[in-house]
Amino acid sequence: MRKHAEERACAAWQRVPRALVVAGGLLAAGELCAQDGSLVSAPPAPQPGQLTLENASFMYRRLPPEADNRELQKYDIITVLVDYRATMLSEEDAQNRKTNSLNAVLGDWLRFDGKDLFPAPQSRGDPRVSGSLSSQYRAESEMELRDSLTFKIAAYIVDILPNGNLVIEARREIRINEEVWQQSLTGVVRRQSIGPDRTVRSDEVAELRIDKREMGFVKDGYARGWFTRWYDKWKPF
Repeated sequence: MRKHAEERACAAWQRVPRALVVAGGLLAAGELCAQDGSLVSAPPAPQPGQLTLENASFMYRRLPPEADNRELQKYDIITVLVDYRATMLSEEDAQNRKTNSLNAVLGDWLRFDGKDLFPAPQSRGDPRVSGSLSSQYRAESEMELRDSLTFKIAAYIVDILPNGNLVIEARREIRINEEVWQQSLTGVVRRQSIGPDRTVRSDEVAELRIDKREMGFVKDGYARGWFTRWYDKWKPF
């Protein structure tokens, strides 16, 4: 009660004109009220018509309720920052040489007269087979592959595992005339990996699976035909 009484007295003191304060010798009372203006104490409530940051600044925005600080639940939405970069370099050099020779002679032969087997003489000489085979194979190949994929996508929390990890899933489809871009993402992420703004990097997502497809006139221009795909797969020659 005493504190409220002092606050009412100070408020009344602040409404007294300065001239009366000086004339009445009330400087001591003014100093007493000034001592209550400590930074530790709570700020006074704004009076009607008083200028504040909310009613004086055209850029002021009231903070939203603390819903973003609540625990993540099923079907909440988070943002995944996909930044995938991969570089692969492969070099191969193979060489194979083979030489085979064959020289065979049939020296003895058998003859069967219906009852017994006995040697059959070769009146025209022993049959002979001879030949040689030489083959050489050499192959050189070099491959350099660089992949890069960067985009942001919003994902649903579709399930919460018993250990607290979150199963996320995202899909997006963009159509511009005849061109269609489809993007999808699935994975498992820890709660600790999600930032205060509900964003997570793709390298923090386990079992990450990204599917990006393009359809339309541009894709048809550089896509391989069915015969080329079959030939590249089986390569009969």
